[in-house]
Amino acid sequence: MDFELTEDQKAIRDAFARFCDERIAPQAAALDEAHAFPRELFGQLADLGFFGIRYPEADGGTGLDLVTFCVALAEVARGSLSLAGAAAMQSLMGTKFLHMLGSADIVERLFRPALRGEKIGAICMTEPNAGSDLDSIATSAKKVDGGYLLSGQKTWVTSAPVADFFTVFARAGAEKKLTIFLVERGAPGLTVGRPIHKMGVWALPTSEVAFQDCFVPDSHRLSKEEGDGEQHLRKLLAEIRIITGAMALGVGRAALAEAQRYAGERKQFGKPIDRYQAIQFKLAEMATELEAATHLVMYAAWLKDAGRPHHKEAAMAKFFATEAGARICDQAARVLASYGFAMEYPVQRYLRDIRFTLIGGGTSEILRLIIAKELSA
Repeated sequence: MDFELTEDQKAIRDAFARFCDERIAPQAAALDEAHAFPRELFGQLADLGFFGIRYPEADGGTGLDLVTFCVALAEVARGSLSLAGAAAMQSLMGTKFLHMLGSADIVERLFRPALRGEKIGAICMTEPNAGSDLDSIATSAKKVDGGYLLSGQKTWVTSAPVADFFTVFARAGAEKKLTIFLVERGAPGLTVGRPIHKMGVWALPTSEVAFQDCFVPDSHRLSKEEGDGEQHLRKLLAEIRIITGAMALGVGRAALAEAQRYAGERKQFGKPIDRYQAIQFKLAEMATELEAATHLVMYAAWLKDAGRPHHKEAAMAKFFATEAGARICDQAARVLASYGFAMEYPVQRYLRDIRFTLIGGGTSEILRLIIAKELSA
């Protein structure tokens, strides 16, 4: 693969890099400490067309490829992983099934406004006893006259406290197979719980969502047939893994840049610490891992764009990029030493936030199993 970005891709990357430097980064610490959803920045991303990058122009998007989306998302994550997480949810998981399966009314009333940042979407998949194991999803959808009654509990729902609509996976039909439903905020029987207090991404609200005989009209069953939910979800998993890797790249870059800046300014024994081989080795290892992770993520995105097999490569990209990002953030904290432990420096936020990327899209343990299975196929 030729890893050289096109001129258009470079222009988009540079535009989001400027937005990161001028708008996101200066506010990131305050938003984090306030545990506040970055609504203003979220709206500004919509104005820049971010949420529509992966959707056709005819439907309100810009019809660009996954490589372009990844380079833009990495820049957003470089400024704030909380904002990047909300943007990724809005751009893919929270809206994809509406665009792919929704009626004309749903597209016009919810999907298009979501691309403009006027509505916020979320996806309800994980449950207290069902994470990587999709077979353990227990939320049920009972057929009744005119629709379905949803019952069950979802957890770790990103953006739930601010979401206007939810894409919900529940079991329906005689065979109790996964089926996709749309539930709008305010629906009777829908309860959005209190935000979950997390180690990181404090400006990205996450909570439980409960359904108690929540009525969903037939028009809001997104699945064309009962039980087709899993096949649609599996088609999306590779893309989720690739963009999660891209977010890890952004945080890793921010951590490396802060470590380099600090090492160039901090003096010990009469000279900056970046003159010492111990620090130089750390920076060299961090930069090398970041470069390798970048190639893996962009290669997987390029394969997806080219319509070539990419599930193994997506798993590899997510696995390596997120683990590398965690190591880079840890090493950055070590370079800063006591200041890496201080809340006034951003490294502590990078170190906390990067854990978010290790979980979403499949844990490293699950990804290892996927890669091994692909190798033996």
